[in-house]
Amino acid sequence: DAPKVPGSRGDSGGPRRGSLCDRRCAAINNVQGDLGELGCHLHRPRAPPATSTPSCCQQHSEEACECCVLKTTLTAENVVEANKLSNNYKFGFKKWKSHVTARPWEDRSEIVKELYSDLNIIRGSGGSTLTCGNVLYLLLFGWWLSLLYVLVAAVMFITIMGAPYGELCWELAGYFLWPFGKVIQKVEVPKSLQACEAGVGESSALLGGPTPLRWHPRCWLGTGYWHHASTAVWLCLGYPVLALAHGLVCVTAWLLIVLIPVAKLSARATSRVLLLPPERLLIRGLRTTEVPLEGEVILCCHRAANPYYYKYAVDGINVFAVNLLPLVLVTLVLGYVDSPNHLTGSAVKFTLALLSIMPLSYYIGMAIASISAQSNFAVGAVVNATFGSITELTFYITALIKGSREGNRCYAEVVKSALTGTLVGCVLFVPGLCMVIGGIRHQEQRFNSRSAGVSSALLFLSVGGELGTGLSPGLGVPPGWVPAPCPVPAGVFAPTLFSKVYGKLVCGECHNVTQNPLGHYLCHNCHFDLMDNNGTLYYSHVQPLVYTVSILLPAAYLIGLFFTLKTHTHIYDIHISDCHMPGHHHSAVVHWSRWRALVILLLSTLCMSACADLATEHISPILTNSTISQYFIGVTVLAMVPELPEIVNGIQFALQNNLSLSIEIGNCIAVQVCMLQIPILVLFTIFYPTNFTLVFSDLHVYASMFSVVLMNYIFMDGKCDYFQGTVLVMVYFILLAVYFFAPSPSGC
Repeated sequence: DAPKVPGSRGDSGGPRRGSLCDRRCAAINNVQGDLGELGCHLHRPRAPPATSTPSCCQQHSEEACECCVLKTTLTAENVVEANKLSNNYKFGFKKWKSHVTARPWEDRSEIVKELYSDLNIIRGSGGSTLTCGNVLYLLLFGWWLSLLYVLVAAVMFITIMGAPYGELCWELAGYFLWPFGKVIQKVEVPKSLQACEAGVGESSALLGGPTPLRWHPRCWLGTGYWHHASTAVWLCLGYPVLALAHGLVCVTAWLLIVLIPVAKLSARATSRVLLLPPERLLIRGLRTTEVPLEGEVILCCHRAANPYYYKYAVDGINVFAVNLLPLVLVTLVLGYVDSPNHLTGSAVKFTLALLSIMPLSYYIGMAIASISAQSNFAVGAVVNATFGSITELTFYITALIKGSREGNRCYAEVVKSALTGTLVGCVLFVPGLCMVIGGIRHQEQRFNSRSAGVSSALLFLSVGGELGTGLSPGLGVPPGWVPAPCPVPAGVFAPTLFSKVYGKLVCGECHNVTQNPLGHYLCHNCHFDLMDNNGTLYYSHVQPLVYTVSILLPAAYLIGLFFTLKTHTHIYDIHISDCHMPGHHHSAVVHWSRWRALVILLLSTLCMSACADLATEHISPILTNSTISQYFIGVTVLAMVPELPEIVNGIQFALQNNLSLSIEIGNCIAVQVCMLQIPILVLFTIFYPTNFTLVFSDLHVYASMFSVVLMNYIFMDGKCDYFQGTVLVMVYFILLAVYFFAPSPSGC
């Protein structure tokens, strides 16, 4: 929280504006950013007391105070984590929410500690064990797992030599039917068993009742030979069946995520409980007033489900990304082994390939963040510029190559739709959704309008402009045809403007509506022909303009990097300092080292290329047989699915009242689309000729321009609420409806 400034009010006789400014500073500095889980704070340096120099808010006007409050100090746990936090605020760097280093155990909340704890701790009674999660366990796993133990127990009794294990399975059948409120302990062999004389075991105030004395092989059969024979029968007939069943339960519960405690229960039962001699195991019911017995607790489960397991991570990787990783292997094997589509159709393979892109995008993002946090600024900038857009570029390039080989222009149109969909989605949907979700928790959210203005200015440079008439009077058009106003944009849409001004309008069919030669004509399937006169217009004028724009836009992007990261770093005013708090460890234990992150980055990129190749290979039947417009498929599925990890990061930042990073996530992606991805695709056509030309349809131009203008208007004052976010989301859905009902582009 913002520290109170002593003497900043009427004691010094300052004007009323100063006190208002102080309150404004405190309100803005209440934003704690993404450091809520770090136990650190986003704060201003403590101001001196009233007897010393007055604060900046007393000396300057409201405008100066607005600059003053933007100077923030971020406190981090170690140097690597501090570099990651600093990179989040840098223009052109990937924003990453998750930690790249292991957090100290003592700094975690009790909820998170419970997620990572083993099922061998006896806790006090937290209430009734009859919960929805426990009942779900009974319905999904408990009843048939218990029945299987009864059947195995019967088999063990039939073999006679496996009778001790049969008794164990009989008791475990009752345990796994409802394991909650029960405990399995490993105890030393009682001396009474060695003498084979005790008829009643020990009693305990802890677990209640007498200890059941289980048959001991040596007491019952007499020699160690029969003991080994009993174990051999168990390992051959009983253990494999139960291990297979527990493995199935473990995998299923792990994939459901909220039932991960059940997965731990099954894994521990397979690796510990079923491999111990029967006489070493005790199964008891817990009571609220009991005290644990002496001996190792192997299993003690209280709840089968925990909704907080969405936070669970394995070696720094979120559990969702871990669970989706096998999907990548299934996609690759199924796609390349079953190429004739004997097992599955193209629609299934396309869906699997598209879903596989999500975890690969996550691994690429974490690898980039890990390398950048452990390297200097130059290495981080190169890695972010090289691999920051690798997910989208791999798909676009493979689609263009396939379209060029088949001579199908539809692939190029789908790529243009995906580029426009990414731009519109990241400008409208991503910040709008973050505003809505963050606004539900926080009444009003503020952000650094000056830093957001850099991305907005670059976006406006890329697609902004004004409206005008896109046809010159010298064009040959049907009599009475009235040209509609078309955009006069800059940047990536400049070749589109050029083609509309100087291209020849060609229509497939025209009808005279008024039956008057000078009246209005209704024309269908009209487009601007750039190849008239053997393509002189295109090759002599449009193509050089396209290459010029493709060189100038990356240059503007580099200037933006130099402006924000070198000459005008005060726009962000981010200072990183270590937490000098008890219990904090300053030595960083990184999840992924630089070399490991680099290997994962390269492997993920390779798998991404393979999945993109499979997606483009099997998208053709969907484009030709689907009744939905190809425009809609491009701007929704192909554009937004690869960005889902970024959307999740933005939502997490917004929930922590750090809307600046939520907005920057969308802005940076949109800027990279216009200033890096599109120029790279254009330059790629020089080395590998494709059907991709930098001439977009009117629908793409209007949607992009309107989105950027609306975004600049919303972000003007540096504050927002859920209503403004709702406006952005609604406008995005309206544009999706327009694309849904639009006819398919020419060539599809």
